[in-house]
Amino acid sequence: MTASFFQASSRKLKPSPTDNIENIPWVEKYRPKNLNDIASQDHAIKVLKKSLLSANLPHMLFYGPPGTGKTSTILALAKELYGPNLIKSRVLELNASDERGISIVRNKVKTFSRLMVSNPTADDLKNYPCPPYKIIILDEADSMTSDAQSALRRTMETYSNVTRFCLICNYITRIIDPLASRCSKFRFKSLDNANAITRLTYIVENEKILLKDNQAVLNEILSISNGDLRKAITFLQSATKLHSQFSKIQKKNNISISNIDLDGDVELIEIDKVENNSSSYDKENDIDDDGDDDLNSPEITLKSVREIAGIIPDKLLKNLIATAETKEFHQIFGAVNNLISDGWSGSQIVDQLHSMLILDDLLTSFQKNQLALILLDADKKLTNGGDEQLQLLNLVCKMSQIL
Repeated sequence: MTASFFQASSRKLKPSPTDNIENIPWVEKYRPKNLNDIASQDHAIKVLKKSLLSANLPHMLFYGPPGTGKTSTILALAKELYGPNLIKSRVLELNASDERGISIVRNKVKTFSRLMVSNPTADDLKNYPCPPYKIIILDEADSMTSDAQSALRRTMETYSNVTRFCLICNYITRIIDPLASRCSKFRFKSLDNANAITRLTYIVENEKILLKDNQAVLNEILSISNGDLRKAITFLQSATKLHSQFSKIQKKNNISISNIDLDGDVELIEIDKVENNSSSYDKENDIDDDGDDDLNSPEITLKSVREIAGIIPDKLLKNLIATAETKEFHQIFGAVNNLISDGWSGSQIVDQLHSMLILDDLLTSFQKNQLALILLDADKKLTNGGDEQLQLLNLVCKMSQIL
């Protein structure tokens, strides 16, 4: 007799791929486990360690650039306060950008705040402070509406005897004054290169990653990520996956690459054995000026890091500047159209043009001043939703009058 489709015995679920530790994002895998692992935030860590001794924690407001360890710090603090068992019932983590309105305060926050504090076990009390209050973490609190923040202020006052709040934001100016005044403020600064390099080097050694030039590649990753360690670790993981997939594919001589997804999915097309003098894709795009075949190498290179980060090759931007200097509209139109057709971001083009032109020693201070103004105007219009092709065409035409 055929088993019912709805019977549990007739349905054998395969293990989820997320159960495999290899599929865990490195941002989570290498997240600091305690306060001593937090890098470059000495002042904040020193104050928080003192609060651990007294077990008397105020409401807190963490602010600073993304990827500087704000969320990691409060999670590490919670682990040291409650331990792995009690933390599940004592800590509520919410991302305020998902639910920005007042409903998040009235429902989730208020419901959790009014709950009585659960009693710790004897083992928990022996190993951890286990203070008699809960912690609510509101990540990206600057995305909350003013009404929601006002409602949160009242909730903080009402349940302060059993609940502590930790607000995390990038811009402290977007937090209303009545809310900010009730919190101890901790400013998180961007990580200095030395600490960031140390952390990335630890990951490289632990994951046994091959880099063509360790120092140069890691410095390039940090430069591209603009001090955001979370973004830097993500770029490193993406580059590692990309090169590892190419290495696996190279071992087979009866397949060709049609598409590689940075999430690790590889689509393959079976073909006849590839001859030495032919290829199923344009190898010229994978060979740099030194003749190195970057993507087919098991080693991560500068070029592959830039491609993963969406950095436009300097050669394309230099060609665009040279086209602007010709002052020929049809050439300018063609150059801009080619960049947009290739899928390059308008904001990325403006950002890299700014860096390239401002550092050009051949331009006068007056020219740089004029260029900075038109680049600023183009960036503003793109941010406000302007058409990329029209804004870039307008920008390059104005550049041609200055250069």
